[in-house]
Amino acid sequence: MFIAKLIVAEKPSVAMAYAKVLGATSRQDGYLEGNGYLVCWCIGHLVELAPPNVYDAKYVKWSIADLPILPERWQYLVSASTQKQFGILQKLMHRPDVDSIVNSCDSGREGELIFRLVYKQAGCKKSFSRLWLSSMEESAIREGFAHLKPSTEYDALYNAALCRERADWMVGINASRLFSCLYSQPLAVGRVMTPVLA
Repeated sequence: MFIAKLIVAEKPSVAMAYAKVLGATSRQDGYLEGNGYLVCWCIGHLVELAPPNVYDAKYVKWSIADLPILPERWQYLVSASTQKQFGILQKLMHRPDVDSIVNSCDSGREGELIFRLVYKQAGCKKSFSRLWLSSMEESAIREGFAHLKPSTEYDALYNAALCRERADWMVGINASRLFSCLYSQPLAVGRVMTPVLA
């Protein structure tokens, strides 16, 4: 049986650069294939934290009495605008000929979060490794793929990304609702946005 390695990038342009270096030149719907590789992309955040009304229908109406909203178990949804690409990734992750996956999303906290949320939401259990690059030069890409890192080296980075994402959600949801109710007008309050911009 033919064995393939799935490469998951964050953006189509980056995926194209990887595909060119790896020899995956056959265009498919939402990915490139060739030379034993499937190269796909996430289009940024495909999976996002669920809005409050997913936890309880009463949260559709904004009320100070319902605050704070603090989920006991976090829930995620596939973004409505990116469902097609998520479906492509999910299908590729579960293809029987795919024996391993490479997280080649941007080298940083957000890239780690974007890949792992898709991986978990897709219900994938296959092993994955990490491509970590600081340059998009062809030689750097070749070197990076020749020296992939174990995914476990980036678990702390993923956990830091989860903390940041959930902190943003809690501050944004609760503070925006609180101040909107207090001042009877829609007000957006955010963990970073408010102190930096206001």
